[in-house]
Amino acid sequence: MNDEFYCTFIKPDPLLDSFVENIGMFHNPTDEPKEVVIMPDGRVDLFFMRSGSEDSFSVFLIGLETSPEQRNIPPQTIAFAVSFRPLAVEYILNTSIADLLNSGKNLPETFWNLTPGDLENLETFQQKVSQRIAELLPEKADERKLKLFDLIYSSKGEMSVKEVSEKTGWSSRQINRYFNQRLGLSLKAYCTILRFRASLEHIAEGKLFPELNFADQTHFIKEIRKFSGVAPKELSQNKNDRFILLSVLKQK
Repeated sequence: MNDEFYCTFIKPDPLLDSFVENIGMFHNPTDEPKEVVIMPDGRVDLFFMRSGSEDSFSVFLIGLETSPEQRNIPPQTIAFAVSFRPLAVEYILNTSIADLLNSGKNLPETFWNLTPGDLENLETFQQKVSQRIAELLPEKADERKLKLFDLIYSSKGEMSVKEVSEKTGWSSRQINRYFNQRLGLSLKAYCTILRFRASLEHIAEGKLFPELNFADQTHFIKEIRKFSGVAPKELSQNKNDRFILLSVLKQK
């Protein structure tokens, strides 16, 4: 393995695509904590983490973020993560994360029957969790919800609640009730996060002006600051690879 902090992600089996965006790992093999900035990305993350010795093993679930947060990855830590799309909250995790907005919670160490020994190899971890998720897949998911998420992903969040309602045959009121009860925020707020995420892909390419439907450059800068804490130029520079999501996008 590398002797410096690194992270990597792989795509799941296409069968899981509606529920899982990617599966990845973070590794800090150094003796110093790694300072990182977590930015909103519209995903729900399930972490399996081992720090120091194999005796230190934890599992935790992180809800959606709406603002940047500085965190430290402890020394000698390896973490494997499943990054879920929101639809998985209902159909795979069978829960609500409304109370986990900008926060997380510990899960039992026995969750999904993974052990510290499973945190050695990303491909092996991916195979094991993919098998577990496949076992949890619903026989049939609500077509309106599948279409809703397909629409907002493909539009990069640039579709109004009214348009989504008309195209799915699901009322705006019902949609927002679903989002607030399951995820803890409105559809409009979630779409704004998706637009920011799409803008990050452009910033990773060195494009510091709006490529999407922002009113103007000032509005673009304001939104980037809101979700990252810095202006587009500083974000693009990404000193010390603090912004992990941007580092991953630049690897593509």
